[in-house]
Amino acid sequence: MIRPVRYEGGVVHLLDQRRLPAEERWQACRSVEEVARAIETMVVRGAPAIGIAAAFGVALAAAGAARGRGGGALEPGGTPGEGAGLEEVVETALRRLAATRPTAVNLHWALARMEGRYRQMRSAGAGPDQVAAALEAEARAIQEEDLAMCLRMAEHGAALLPEGAQVLTHCNTGALATGGHGTALGVIRTAWRQGRLRHVWVDETRPVLQGARLTAWELQKEGIPHTLIVDGAAAAVMAAGRVDAVLVGADRIAANGDTANKIGTRMLAVLARHHGIPFYVVAPWSTVDPSLPSGDGIPIEERNPEEVTGFGGVRWAPAGTPVFNPAFDVTPASLITAIVTDRGILRPPYIEAIAARARRDEPGRGEAARWGRSPGC
Repeated sequence: MIRPVRYEGGVVHLLDQRRLPAEERWQACRSVEEVARAIETMVVRGAPAIGIAAAFGVALAAAGAARGRGGGALEPGGTPGEGAGLEEVVETALRRLAATRPTAVNLHWALARMEGRYRQMRSAGAGPDQVAAALEAEARAIQEEDLAMCLRMAEHGAALLPEGAQVLTHCNTGALATGGHGTALGVIRTAWRQGRLRHVWVDETRPVLQGARLTAWELQKEGIPHTLIVDGAAAAVMAAGRVDAVLVGADRIAANGDTANKIGTRMLAVLARHHGIPFYVVAPWSTVDPSLPSGDGIPIEERNPEEVTGFGGVRWAPAGTPVFNPAFDVTPASLITAIVTDRGILRPPYIEAIAARARRDEPGRGEAARWGRSPGC
């Protein structure tokens, strides 16, 4: 099974997804700053995987402080140096990692959970070594729980598909984006193993081509029949009656069900509604943000214009061409047929379904607002 994040010997190892499918190379991160930069530059991507990487980044910082190394002695200008105290190191790590990607809520959920464990250990009088061990254990638990959540989502989602289904998916929502197995692509994996799936249409997912580079790579490895299409071909494939369902992931889901996901997702939802095709969002409960009333409060990351003007060192737009490059868009809840979570399938009206589920949520979720989950953040 692909696991894009590993923590071994006090080093966070990340499968560099920028190099796939041509090369499988792991990047070793020995400081919080290196983990943060890896998240920012999309060495690791996908909301759950980002959260896992950040959790191990906090564990790495605490381990460094316990050894008197200032949490890895991160780069000057925003991080503690050699000999910094445990409190300063952990606080700085939390702030730095929270600033890496504004849209994906799993990042802030994971950081809130790591902070909660840190506070718990300090309140109990634990020393630096004990705190470091506890934070490493918490990060590993987050990773393993994510895998278990993916497997539960996959079972729920596969049951929604008709026998012999042809599905369309966008971006990469597989094992590379999670603790293993995947969200929307996890549903596809499970449906294939159950004999329910016939074919997968894979959007290339401009501008960084996560579908072409990553989803096609994962499907090829498992022998699942698939065809790659340009994003603009989705309407033609739907009109030809060759799509039975659209499956996408999510980076943040508001209290009313509005969903932020990779740019182009809203377009697919509009097309699916026009063609009478079910549109399913698949995401762990940690992606739901009940503190946001609607998608209007979801911060949308804008990325480097060079992602649009060229790729792989080749430029195709004239120099100086203005670029608007949002990494995500928000799909209104009214266009979503169902939201598949590890805790079950949510159906409209989502504001009621999410509120009912949130009342049974784990303690401490409100702490996540501190790391960037408050409205308008």
